[in-house]
Amino acid sequence: MLDTNIVLDLWLFEDPATKPLRAALQQGLISHLATDSMREELARVLTYPHLVKRMAKSDIQAQDILKRFDEHHVAAEPAAKAPCTCTDPDDQKFIDLAVAHAAPLISKDAAILCMKKRLSQSGVVLNPTDIPTL
Repeated sequence: MLDTNIVLDLWLFEDPATKPLRAALQQGLISHLATDSMREELARVLTYPHLVKRMAKSDIQAQDILKRFDEHHVAAEPAAKAPCTCTDPDDQKFIDLAVAHAAPLISKDAAILCMKKRLSQSGVVLNPTDIPTL
């Protein structure tokens, strides 16, 4: 699973740290779980003025990023509330889905990073180093 900031790092900012992840996604070695609400969040975030400015500078349209998201995700239904709660309600959906599927979660969000131990106890690997096993 990829949180929204990682999706932006992949397809808008092209962060060099995401190069192995991007390659694995593009080669079809992995995909990521996502719900409709996760896609809706991405679409909403792509309207933020600073991101609109960045997209214009990079000659990328919001629909290009959403298309890449669509190409590389596996649709999932929203999950029931996980036993661990994130301090950021917007991030809870990522926690819930990761726990429900015991899926690795890639995030750099502080509200998620501080949950590493609790997520591990729920069967979720946070920021795995072995990208192809996502």
